[in-house]
Amino acid sequence: MRKEYSGELTEDSIADNWLDQFAAWFADAVDAGLPEPNAMLLATASGDGRPSARTVLLKGYDRRGFTFFTNYESRKGNELAGNPRATLVFPWYHLHRQVIVSGAVEKVSRAETEEYFAVRPRGAQLGAWASRQSTVIGSRADLEGSWAEAERRFGDGPIEAPPHWGGFRVAPDEVEFWQGRASRLHDRLRFSGGKLERLAP
Repeated sequence: MRKEYSGELTEDSIADNWLDQFAAWFADAVDAGLPEPNAMLLATASGDGRPSARTVLLKGYDRRGFTFFTNYESRKGNELAGNPRATLVFPWYHLHRQVIVSGAVEKVSRAETEEYFAVRPRGAQLGAWASRQSTVIGSRADLEGSWAEAERRFGDGPIEAPPHWGGFRVAPDEVEFWQGRASRLHDRLRFSGGKLERLAP
């Protein structure tokens, strides 16, 4: 199950900084019609070094880093509270590209959380109240019952962000841009410590 890749990424063609390069590649992924181009693998680890990973959605990025939102009491939330570092992977397979981000993690401001929560679909807002993410539940019916309870609680009124729910920002100290090439001689260019490095494939 091998596929030959094509494309190139050179020191002459890459942007001067990771932010501009990511913006260009993200736009390419959107323009190519990739399903959920903002989907990214988030890898965290517990305090004793046990890793875990899951897919989350990028909700914003700027010079400060990459932002996503979640339940702070979930597995990833608890792991980031005890070990505030993470790695993100954007797997843009159809473009033969991936971006790997590593760095420290911090919570976003409450104002930023509330601003984003306000534009979520109402069902997703209710879901944030209904789901005790990552905990064991008895059945699907229990989950749907919790959702119905939240629906009754808020009625037709506004729904505020739960206190246990909010955003995290990954502030990168390394961002690697990976471009697949023929014969597995891939291009790997990494911004690290203010300099650009080429990595062997």
